[in-house]
Amino acid sequence: MKLLSVVVPLKDERDNVRPLVERVRGALAAAGPWELVLVDDGSSDGTFAELEAVAAEEPRVKVVRLRRNFGQSAATQAGLDAAAGDVIATMDGDLQNDPADIPVMVAKLDAGFDAVLGQRLNRQDKVLLRKVPSLCANWLIRKVLGIPFKDFGCAMRVMRRDVADGLLLYGEMHRFITALVLQQGARVTQVPVRHHARSAGASKYNLTRTVRVVLDLMTVKFQGSYQTRPMHLFGLFGLVCLFLGFAGVSASVVMKYTSGPGMTANPLFLLGAVASLMGVQFVSLGLMGEVLTRVYFESQGKRPYAVRESRNLADAPVTTKRAA
Repeated sequence: MKLLSVVVPLKDERDNVRPLVERVRGALAAAGPWELVLVDDGSSDGTFAELEAVAAEEPRVKVVRLRRNFGQSAATQAGLDAAAGDVIATMDGDLQNDPADIPVMVAKLDAGFDAVLGQRLNRQDKVLLRKVPSLCANWLIRKVLGIPFKDFGCAMRVMRRDVADGLLLYGEMHRFITALVLQQGARVTQVPVRHHARSAGASKYNLTRTVRVVLDLMTVKFQGSYQTRPMHLFGLFGLVCLFLGFAGVSASVVMKYTSGPGMTANPLFLLGAVASLMGVQFVSLGLMGEVLTRVYFESQGKRPYAVRESRNLADAPVTTKRAA
C-alpha cells in the first residue's frame, strides 16, 4: 500500500500538539500506512518539547526543528522534503482543519486527480479580520490567475509525490500552492472540508498579510505566464511607451510649425521624451530578462517543461525535482 505523509508546520502550538496527533491517529486508523511530519518553525513556547515527547511515544511521528522562524512557506517546504510518502497531505497545526477529511480527499486521487484541495465551509473565523480579507484575496487571485477555485487559503490539501516534488516554496508562496500545482499541469479538484474554531493558542494572522498576498500574486502571475518569455511582457510595455513618445514628439513638431507653442514650451514634447526613455528601459529589461532566463535554464540543466509519463522511450528525459 502507498505511504501517506501528513505535513504540519507549527509555530507556538504547544497545547495543540497532542490533540493534533490523537486526531490524526484516529482519522487514519483504517487508512493504511501513514506518517506525521511535524515541523517546528522556531517556536518559543515549549512546542518542541511536546514534539519530542510525542515522537518518543509514536514512531510514525517525525519531527523537524528549524533553527529559527522562517515562515509557513519554508516550514511547509521542510516538511515536504522530510516526507517519505507516495501521497502527501498538508494541514495547519491549530486544529481548525479536521484530519478526518484526509481519507476522503485521498480517495479522490483515485478518480484521476493529481491534487485535491480543501474548501472551508462554515468558517469559524472573525468576519472583519479573516473572512472579509480572505474573500477579497480569493476573488483577486481568481481574476488575475484565471483559476476557478473559491478557497486558496485552505491549508488542507492532498497531492501525489511527483506534484509535491515540483514545488519550491519560499517567502509567502504557501498561499499560492494551488496556482503552483496548476502551473505544473496537474489535474486538480476542490472538495468541501470542515473548519473548526481555534481551541488553544493564538492566531498568527494579521491584515498586513493582505499586502504581501498582492505582491506575491504578481510574482506568481509573472512566473506562470512570462518566466520563459519576459520580453513579451516588458517588450510590450516598451513598444507602447515608444509609440506614445514618438506620437508626443511628432505632435510637438507639427505644433511648432503651425499655430502651437515651441517645442521646449510644449508639454507634449516633454511627455514624449519621458515616454521614449521609459520605452527604451522596458525593452532593455526584457532583453536582460531573456538573458537571465537562458542562464537559469541552461546553466542548471533545467527544462521548461514537466513530463507526466511516457511510453516506449528507453532514454526518456528525466524531470528532476524542482524543475520549472
